[in-house]
Amino acid sequence: RFRFGYGLSPAIVDVARIDYHADLILTVDNGVASVDGVAHANTLGIDVIVTDHHLAPKVLPSACAIINPNIPGSRFAGQHLAGVGVIFYTLLALRAELQRRNDPASKAPLAALLDLVAIGTVADVVPLDNTNRTLVEQGLRRIRCGVTRPGVLALLRQAGRLAPALSTQDIGFGIAPRINAAGRLEDMRIGVQCLLADTQEEADQLAHSLNELNKQRRSIEQSMRREAQAQLNDHAIAEQVSGLHDAGAFGVCLIDENWHQGVIGILAGRIKDTLHRPTIVFTLDDDHNLKGSARSIPGVHIRDVLQAIVTRHPGMIEKFGGHAMAAGLSLPRRFLEPFRQAFDEAVKQAVNGRYPEREYSCDGSLTEQERTLGNARLMSHLMPWGQGFEPPEFVDQFTVVSRKVVGNGHLKLGLCSEAARDRVLDAIAFNCSVEVQTGDRITLVYALEVNTWQERESLQLRVRYMEAVNIEQAVLR
Repeated sequence: RFRFGYGLSPAIVDVARIDYHADLILTVDNGVASVDGVAHANTLGIDVIVTDHHLAPKVLPSACAIINPNIPGSRFAGQHLAGVGVIFYTLLALRAELQRRNDPASKAPLAALLDLVAIGTVADVVPLDNTNRTLVEQGLRRIRCGVTRPGVLALLRQAGRLAPALSTQDIGFGIAPRINAAGRLEDMRIGVQCLLADTQEEADQLAHSLNELNKQRRSIEQSMRREAQAQLNDHAIAEQVSGLHDAGAFGVCLIDENWHQGVIGILAGRIKDTLHRPTIVFTLDDDHNLKGSARSIPGVHIRDVLQAIVTRHPGMIEKFGGHAMAAGLSLPRRFLEPFRQAFDEAVKQAVNGRYPEREYSCDGSLTEQERTLGNARLMSHLMPWGQGFEPPEFVDQFTVVSRKVVGNGHLKLGLCSEAARDRVLDAIAFNCSVEVQTGDRITLVYALEVNTWQERESLQLRVRYMEAVNIEQAVLR
């Protein structure tokens, strides 16, 4: 990715031809925008089949076949498949055709791949519509029963997660970051080899390597976040961070030519979460170009924003691609300042000139008797939860009894309610920058969850938002 960029580029086609003597290229999770790469493959006599889920550009590549639920004319029931889901259904269709031809390969046990389908679907943070929720649930069932590959079990051990109680959060925060760390920092094949390992010993060694890479990724990210915060302190949006009043930018662009290409997407996501503004983080690609990673907020389709800039300012963006909440782009260095202004204006138009406000949809308040381990277990039994199918969240007021910072900026709280001052509830707020002290009265938006430690279960409140005042924007579902 660092050498050739994302997608099927002409340079990647040459690698496939020279190093692998390919006569067929099958893309997964990319290719729908690779017009030049497919055209180059055609001139070399290499067939290309594209399987992708990203939104299609106006001009499609001239591939032998394009399998994508988001191209014009698609009749597939679910438009939100991740790339792993698209290739899974492609394999199902291939097996059905092989059955019609009485081919022995038609007996391939494709259900054995559902653990990988579940991991890939959750990791790509696609909406859990009916199709995706079915895929994830079936994959989770297999992993919980131990019907999975050694690499998945090894990754769970490295993450300190238990297979029998596996949830989508365990995938999103335990498995996925470790697999992704390889592609972000070194060589993505390490993650692939771990998932393909035949023996537990081999899988454990590779999972350990992935865990070390993930630690390195976290260290790089923390350094980049400190540097980004220094920029934000002088940025026009700084006034918005404190919530004083509407001012500054609608969209945020940050750049440091020394930032790691593989981590800028994570940084963009962190800043987007903090500021609640569409954010693009740039770093140096080569002597003349910048590489950017964009993350967005609900209501602002980031790929449409970039398309609007391309339409209004031809030649400003060299190339781009993505979907509603995330995108990538390349930009000549000389266009950075004009692009910053164009991006801010495009986001402003997308939000109709009104600064976006955070909204927390919740299911009201819980009584003290309803905050129980039993109800937390019930929530876990009703999963999988995920993007577009979030777990029930509640809003209540508590007093902070204790606080301590754990891990990398996570806040562990002890809370009590007005109705039961002698009962202390555990709560965890991940990546929390809110300053709270013992004795503070706070309003919480939270979910009930089961915390498992040394095979013992306890109730824990997962904090989504906390504030020292009432939340006026809370909307009942």
